[in-house]
Amino acid sequence: MKQFLTDDFLLETDTARVLYHDHAKSMPIFDYHCHLPPRNVAENAGFENLTQIWLYGDHYKWRAMRANGVAERLCTGDASDWEKYEAWAATMPYTIGNPLYHWSHLELKNYFGIKGKVLNPESAREIWDACNAQLQTDRMRVHGIMADQNVRVVCTTDDPTDDLEHHRAMRGMPTLKTRVLPAFRPDKAMAVETGKAFVEYIEKLGQVAGSAIRSFEDLREALDKRHQFFHAEGSRISDHGLIAPVHEEATDSQLDAIFKKALSGGGVTETEGNQFKTALLLHFGRMNARRGWTMQLHMGAIRNNSTRMLRRLGPDTGYDSIGDCEIAAPLSRLLDALDVTNELPRTILYVLNPRDNELIATMIGNFQDGSTPGKIQFGSGWWFNDQKDGMIRQMSALALLGLLSRFVGMTTDSRSFLSYPRHEYFRRILCNMVGTWVEQGEAPRDMGLLGNMIQDICFRNAERYFGISADPGAVAGDKR
Repeated sequence: MKQFLTDDFLLETDTARVLYHDHAKSMPIFDYHCHLPPRNVAENAGFENLTQIWLYGDHYKWRAMRANGVAERLCTGDASDWEKYEAWAATMPYTIGNPLYHWSHLELKNYFGIKGKVLNPESAREIWDACNAQLQTDRMRVHGIMADQNVRVVCTTDDPTDDLEHHRAMRGMPTLKTRVLPAFRPDKAMAVETGKAFVEYIEKLGQVAGSAIRSFEDLREALDKRHQFFHAEGSRISDHGLIAPVHEEATDSQLDAIFKKALSGGGVTETEGNQFKTALLLHFGRMNARRGWTMQLHMGAIRNNSTRMLRRLGPDTGYDSIGDCEIAAPLSRLLDALDVTNELPRTILYVLNPRDNELIATMIGNFQDGSTPGKIQFGSGWWFNDQKDGMIRQMSALALLGLLSRFVGMTTDSRSFLSYPRHEYFRRILCNMVGTWVEQGEAPRDMGLLGNMIQDICFRNAERYFGISADPGAVAGDKR
C-alpha cells in the first residue's frame, strides 16, 4: 500500500518519476490566466490567519462546505475567521475523491511544511497555530509566496475601465521577482442584455476613454483606445467569458440601432444580442492580431444559477455549473470570419463541458497556419476540469488529435495566492501520463526527447507563445 502524498504522489512508474523529479519539478511557473487582485501584489499584502489566505473568495471550498451542510454564515457570512476555518476542517474528511483534498494538503505541505498529517477536526487547532505563526513572516507575504513557488509571470484579469495603477506601482519593486501583467477582459462591454448595468458601464468606459460613447462606432473606438492603453502597460492577452460562441452577422447600421436601443433602456432580442457580441468579438480579434496579442475564449459555463443566492451574495460565489450548449458551428464561423482576412490572432479555446474535448482538439487543427507552433491552442482543463480526470481527458484528446508537445500548459484560473501547487498537480499528472506511454511501449524511453517535451509544456512553450519574457526586469513590448 502506498502512503498518502509522498514525493512520488501520482507517479506510478519509474519513467514518470524520472520525468517529474529530473525535468518537471524545478521548472518555473508561467501563470497566464488568473484572478489574483493586483492591489494585493502592489501592496505586498500579508494575511493575519489561514482563513484570510485560504478561504476568502474560494468558491471551490464554499461549494464543498455547503454540500456538507455548512451554514452560509460559515462560508461567506459574519462568522469569525476561526469558525470558518473550523467548518472547513470539519468538511475536509468528506472531500476524499475531490481534488480539494489533494490541493489542500499540497498547499499545507508546500507552503507551511505540514507533512504526515491530514486536516480534520482533531488536527485543526495545531495546523491553525502552526500556519498562522508562519503567516506573520515576510516569506508568507505575497512577494515571498510568489518567489518561493518560482512564479515568473502572472497575468491578471482586468476590465478595460481599470486604470492599472497597481500594475504600475509594482514596477521596480525589489522584493517582487515575478512579472505581473494585466489581461484585457471586456465582457461587460458585450453584455448588451443587462439593461441599466450596461448603460452605466458604457458611461464609465466613455469617461476613461476620454470621449462620450453615443454610437456603436464610438464604442469600437473607445475599446481600441483602452486596448492601446493596456498594450502600453505590458498586456499581451485578451480574455473573454462566453456561455457559448456566437456568430450572427449584422450591418453597421443594424449594430448601431441595437446599441442605441440598449442605451435608451430598450430590451434587445437574443438575435440582436448575438449580433452585437459577434461584432465585438471580431473587433477584439482584429485588435489582438494587429498588436500581436493572444485571445482566450472560455466557453460553456452557466453562471448564477441560483437567483436567490445571486441577490444575496452577487456573482462568483459558487453557483455556476457546466452548460451543454452548441458550440461547434458558431465557433467555426467566428474563427473563420477572422481567418479569412488573415486577422485571426493566436487563440486559446477552453471548454467547460468535457464532452467537447474532441470537438475542440479537432477544431484547432482547422486554423493552424504555420506561422506559430500551436497558434490555436486547446486550453488546459479549466474550472470544474482542473482535476486529475479532467486534465487527463483534455491532454489525451489533444495528444490523439493534435500536438501535445506544443501545449502551453497549466494555468491556475484562481483568486488565491496558495493555488500554485495546482501546477505541481498538473505536472505530476502529465509526467505520469507520458511515463505510462513509455512503460507500455507506446513511446520511446528517450529521456532527452521526453524531458525537453515536459519542460516545454511546463514553462517554455508559454514563454515563447505569448512573447512575454519571464525576466522581472523586462519592459512592455520586450519580445513583440
